[in-house]
Amino acid sequence: MHNIAVLIPIVAIIATAWVIISILHYRSRPMPAPDQEQSARHAATLAGENDRLKGQVSRLEERLAVLERIATDPAERTAREIEQLR
Repeated sequence: MHNIAVLIPIVAIIATAWVIISILHYRSRPMPAPDQEQSARHAATLAGENDRLKGQVSRLEERLAVLERIATDPAERTAREIEQLR
């Protein structure tokens, strides 16, 4: 009985050390480099999204300019322009 009481903490210490060493070994592994084809697809996707967002920003800037003009113009001029559109 006395031998088991000594053996249990030793096994627990060894198991804990083994887990810590395994975690440190896993974290120190170099990550595989992405292949060229995957990188090219990702770059193409980002370029397409960038073009789409540039167009969206351009349209929003145009709308903002119109709203600024409406907010800063005298009311009679805005009413006159609305009547001309009818």
